[in-house]
Amino acid sequence: MTTKHDLSQLGYGFVPAEFLPPGADEYSLRDRQSPSRDYRALTADEISRLKANANFSGNWADVLVCDGFDTDLVQGSRFYGRVRIGRLQRHYLTFHDLKVPVGIYDSTVISGDLGDNVSIMKVGYLSHYIVGNETIIAQVDEIACTNHSKFGSGTIKDGETEEVRIQLELGNENGGRGVLPFDGMSSADAFLWYKYRGNKPLMQRFREMTDSLVDPARGYYGTIGRGVVIKSCRVIKDTRVGDAAYIKGANKLKNLTINSSEAEPTQIGEGVELVNGIIEPGCRIFYGVKAVRFYLAAHASLKYGARLINSFLGENSTISCCEVLNSLIFPFHEQHHNNSFLCAALVCGQSNMAAGATLGSNHNSRANDGELVAGRGFWPGLCVSIKHSSRFASFTLLAKADYPAELNVPLPFSLVSREEGTGNLVIVPAYWFHYNMYALARNAWKSIARDRRSQKTLRLETDYLAPDTAEEMLDALRFLDEHAPSPGTEQQAGGDPPLLLPAGLIERSSRPVVLRNARRASRTYREALVLYAVRALVEWLEDGGAASVPGGAAAGTAEAGAAVSRLRAAFSDAERTAWVNVGGQLAPKPAVEQMIADVCSGSITSWADLHARYAALARDYPAHRAAHAAAVLAALGNPVHTMNDEAWRSLVDQSVETAHRFAVAVRASRAKDYADPFRAMTFDSTEEMEQVLGTVDDNEFIRLAEEEAQRFAERAGRWQ
Repeated sequence: MTTKHDLSQLGYGFVPAEFLPPGADEYSLRDRQSPSRDYRALTADEISRLKANANFSGNWADVLVCDGFDTDLVQGSRFYGRVRIGRLQRHYLTFHDLKVPVGIYDSTVISGDLGDNVSIMKVGYLSHYIVGNETIIAQVDEIACTNHSKFGSGTIKDGETEEVRIQLELGNENGGRGVLPFDGMSSADAFLWYKYRGNKPLMQRFREMTDSLVDPARGYYGTIGRGVVIKSCRVIKDTRVGDAAYIKGANKLKNLTINSSEAEPTQIGEGVELVNGIIEPGCRIFYGVKAVRFYLAAHASLKYGARLINSFLGENSTISCCEVLNSLIFPFHEQHHNNSFLCAALVCGQSNMAAGATLGSNHNSRANDGELVAGRGFWPGLCVSIKHSSRFASFTLLAKADYPAELNVPLPFSLVSREEGTGNLVIVPAYWFHYNMYALARNAWKSIARDRRSQKTLRLETDYLAPDTAEEMLDALRFLDEHAPSPGTEQQAGGDPPLLLPAGLIERSSRPVVLRNARRASRTYREALVLYAVRALVEWLEDGGAASVPGGAAAGTAEAGAAVSRLRAAFSDAERTAWVNVGGQLAPKPAVEQMIADVCSGSITSWADLHARYAALARDYPAHRAAHAAAVLAALGNPVHTMNDEAWRSLVDQSVETAHRFAVAVRASRAKDYADPFRAMTFDSTEEMEQVLGTVDDNEFIRLAEEEAQRFAERAGRWQ
């Protein structure tokens, strides 16, 4: 219900007296945010001119201006409380096709600071905001800030209770993995907070580190940066807007931080409603998007009616049309189509959800506490339906089907499908290497090309051959050795027959699970592992990385016979270790555990310190990966400490041959599309098809894949 007050008090008393520290007033924090300028009081002549231009103030003595203020550029406006205005000069501002005069027209301003040469036109209510220079705000119903605004962070202000604290309930609908968002949060921060729930000291330290980022004092004003354009919007409340942001046609923006810069502007478009979120630079949010309790990492996009709730969307990702709830999504995720649905999931990036995919649409337990965990490169196909709880190794492809029971697929690069007729669950391990190398390699290439971050705090791994997938392939080899006949047995003469896996091993059901091409998959995994290992070691040798390894040999130029001695000196004691995908950056598990221990002990005291540790892990990644590569070779029967030049040359030759074969497979898997008569049937001639689709030889990515294989052969050859 409304209440009435004396008009002369409008614009004053922003901070209740009980929340003002001794010696402070309601403007103390505002003055800290907006450093003092040479403001002066209006002259009697200026006040007379302003009144003649149909302006009103409840107290003209509290309307302060800078030299260069032109009264003719303020018309039909009302001012309440302390309003400070910068230079207003006879210019106009442009943005694309928009051209507007500098000045304040037909607007109401309550206790705020307006920068130099702003254009404020038909703003119904602009309350407690600091507006940067040369910013345009036009046709906006309401822009207001409360004295207790958190701007999307998961903190609380003086006098508030825990009930008002915002958290993102990631990965599980019951809130048991909730994290507190803060400005500058990375996908790695979100992952550590999401994952290590059993470490209570870590959880407490994360909360303390987050609370320390935000002053709990009341009275901060909202800010709108320099060169911002806000037009044709309805309500913007408790929102901080960075430089050069472009906001048009939004319905409601509330409790947000919208980071933006001239180099990486953020754009928000028509029909958008965003509440309780933080948006990093370079994001794009358009056309009817609804997001509540969310975090968008740098250069993420929401489009065409997407719904994002209680979720973190990683860098360079796009969600369009569909619905995502309670999910932690790592960088390079693509999800389009209005009927895609993702719920209660950890998706580790480079992922793509097709139309009709419903992940977690039904629960198999008596509560809404199921979860889904998918490794890098997860690709559920058309109309896939998956139930909680399920887990998938990296680069798992799910063919169109309803999967009615929980799945635990430990075999990377696999195709999972439901066999028509029998209804059996069928798994083809190493499928991507054999049948669609083009898509696999292109996934890595696209991810690199789409990385538009200017601040690359995390070293995002995009290669499909990396420590995480190498570990999964080694585990897959052990799985296949245990459950599939090895080459050389009496069944070898029978080729590579389908195998029945024991019930309950892959799927929580009694139906048969068929494993196809198991022997071929074993060979391919081994070949891919050798390629991964030799590639990592050659890169390390080229970079002179031996010097970065304790006890390592001195760096030097490539020469025949030099490689083995350097590898022995550096990696004779290398041991396999698990790796962790920390928000898209890979790190050895012991290093992650040490990092966590340092947070708990107080050696890492802030999020900035933790981000510095990520940067250190990124710098050490080539050396850590090389040590892991040496351990992989040992696991395959080629230990570095006993390796001779001949054995190394043999491994190099194998890896070069595999790289060339993969490049050939990239071309061949794409060439099938051009040779397929059903693909060509909509074209009346080859010439028409080539004009529309191009040719295999014109495909830039295929050329890049072939050139990369050739470059690797040349680099590796120098170290034989």
